[in-house]
Amino acid sequence: MDTKHTLPIAVIGAGPVGLAAAAHLLERGLEPVIFEAGPTAGAAIEQWRHIRLFSPWRFNLDAAAVRRLEPSGWESPRPTALPYGGELIDQYLAPLAALPAIGSRLQTDARVIAVTRAGLDKTHVRERDITPFLVRVEHWDGEIRDHTVAAVIDASGTWSIRNPLGTSGLPAIGESRAAHRVSSPLPDVKGRDRASFAGRRVLVVGAGHSAANTLITLAELAKDEPGTTILWAVRGASAEKAYGGGDADGLPARGQLGGRLRRLVETGKIELHIGFGISALKSLDSHVSVEALDGRTLESDVVVPCTGFRPDLDILRELRLNLDPAVEAPAGIGPLIDPEFHSCGTVPPHGARVLAHPEKDFYIVGMKSYGRAPTFLLATGYEQVRSVAAALAGDQAAADTVHLELPETGVCSTDAGDSCDAPANATQSVLLTCCTSGESQLAAAEN
Repeated sequence: MDTKHTLPIAVIGAGPVGLAAAAHLLERGLEPVIFEAGPTAGAAIEQWRHIRLFSPWRFNLDAAAVRRLEPSGWESPRPTALPYGGELIDQYLAPLAALPAIGSRLQTDARVIAVTRAGLDKTHVRERDITPFLVRVEHWDGEIRDHTVAAVIDASGTWSIRNPLGTSGLPAIGESRAAHRVSSPLPDVKGRDRASFAGRRVLVVGAGHSAANTLITLAELAKDEPGTTILWAVRGASAEKAYGGGDADGLPARGQLGGRLRRLVETGKIELHIGFGISALKSLDSHVSVEALDGRTLESDVVVPCTGFRPDLDILRELRLNLDPAVEAPAGIGPLIDPEFHSCGTVPPHGARVLAHPEKDFYIVGMKSYGRAPTFLLATGYEQVRSVAAALAGDQAAADTVHLELPETGVCSTDAGDSCDAPANATQSVLLTCCTSGESQLAAAEN
């Protein structure tokens, strides 16, 4: 990074991985500037603060961030406790963002709308690698300003763009017109959003753990709110994916979730419709009619879209990226996390070298680094940014030596050019959580 001594490094996003990136950069003597689109650090998590994580605190804390926090008198949460999203903010992210070293470098209500090279579009190559980046930001007052930086770490996540309800990767016909009948992906069913669901006919779409969590909470609401009817539509031929491993699941909280959901379906409290690929939504005066490809129709007052998320790549269109054509992740890890072949997104530990693009000194990290793949491990993101910070500081040896702690199997590590022989059950052994989609279910909601 030729300009590292004179220009800051832009970190896009002040979620767990973005703030961890800033902490690691500071430890390396590098200067971060953090752009957060929301009003506070962890703004995306704030939208699902009512959700409890599968993973205990010990896997939700970044080492460099903890080293920053401890001298301030911060008390670490009990390592084995399972935090809610709100606790992740209140007990970790907010104190971290309040530290002078972090807070003085954090700009909130600052939405990045484009990243490019200063004076160069993506067609120009001459002196590209030594030309600073230009990050265009819309600030809280509506003013748009350009910021010149030495490198860019994109930890903006995927929460802002959910997958459509329709099949073929496209919105269902009429989906936009029925938007007022579609809730947020992880609604606070028994709290903030209760009035939208109480006593109403609710259709949950999706076969992932986000759907499972929402369905179970709706069933709890129905006990107190007569007339609440719960429908569940999945595109596949069964709902086994959402049920998980039950008692044999290496993630006990996940196994319990699946077991509860199965019982609710079997006892008729949830009406399951399999093979229900949505083709169209028709917004009527009092409800929405949801049509399947095979002609079946479900009538609902509100639809909950647990259909997953996808990365915002528009802001990066002037950069030279190397993305996997299927999942839109960095090409080096794309085949390892493709949900068509991998049920839980296990990937060997990886760092800057795997995450690198033809655009020198630009990295996508965190949930966004997994593109459309649904499962991301928070500790994986922490290791990503540790490696990236080392690479930007010129310590390639440290950048190439990557490791990931597995609670039941020790430390899985790899040096440059080697692959990690993770155990077959590693997916169930790693008690970790996603960083930006905000689910207690490990991942952005799957179809």
